[in-house]
Amino acid sequence: MTKVLMIIPAYNEEGSIVKTTKSIEEFKKQVSFTLDYIVINDGSTDKTKDLLIEQQIPAVHLIKNLGIGGAVQTGYLYAYYNDYDIAVQFDGDGQHDITSIEALVKPIIDEQSDFTIGSRFVEGSPSEFKTSFSRRMGINLISSFIKIKTGRRLLDVTSGYRAANRDVIEYFSQHYPKKYPEPETNALLVKQNKRVEEIGVNMFERLEGKSSITPLKSIRYMIEVLTSIILLSTGRDK
Repeated sequence: MTKVLMIIPAYNEEGSIVKTTKSIEEFKKQVSFTLDYIVINDGSTDKTKDLLIEQQIPAVHLIKNLGIGGAVQTGYLYAYYNDYDIAVQFDGDGQHDITSIEALVKPIIDEQSDFTIGSRFVEGSPSEFKTSFSRRMGINLISSFIKIKTGRRLLDVTSGYRAANRDVIEYFSQHYPKKYPEPETNALLVKQNKRVEEIGVNMFERLEGKSSITPLKSIRYMIEVLTSIILLSTGRDK
C-alpha cells in the first residue's frame, strides 16, 4: 500500500495546530493509502510545542527557527529516511482542506505526475477562498516570470499544498530553498522536465495566527522571488 506522509510546518500555531491534526486523524481512515503526518515545530515561541507534547502529536522540534524552507526540508528528510512514497506539504494554520488530499495524490499514485500543486485557480477548483486582490496580483506576476523562464504557465505558484513522489522527495531532502521555496521549486521542477500538474483543491481563509509575509515584507518578497526565478538553473549541479 502507498505510504503518504503529510509534512506540517508550524511556527507559533498554538491557535490552530491541534484542530489541524485532528482533522487529519478524523479523515485518514477514509483514504485508500497509508496516511501519516509529522509536525515540524520550527522553534515556536508560543505554546505550540507544549500542545504537541501534551496531545502526543507526532512532531520534530527544531531547536531554533529555520524558516519555512528549513522546516519543510526537515520534513522531506524525515519522509526520505522513513521510506515514504509520497510527501504532502500541509499548512499548520488550518488553510488547507484535508478532504482534497485524495485528488492531490491520485496522479502520483497513478504514476501520471511526479509533483502536484494544490490550486485555487485552475478550472474546477472547489475553493471559494482565492486570497486578497493584492496577493493575487503578486501571484500573477510570479506566474508570468515562471512562464517566461520555463515556457509553462502555472497559476497558484505560491500554494503550500503540494505533493511529491519518491524522486522529488529525495531531491528536496538535499536541495530546498530556504526563504520563499514554492515559486522557485515549481519552476525548478518544470525546468528538470518533471511531470508537474496543478490540481483543484479547497482552501480556507486563515482564522488563527498571522502570515509570515507581512505588507512590509511584500516588496522584498517579490524582488527576491523574481530574481531567484530569473537566475534559476536546473539545480542538478548544486
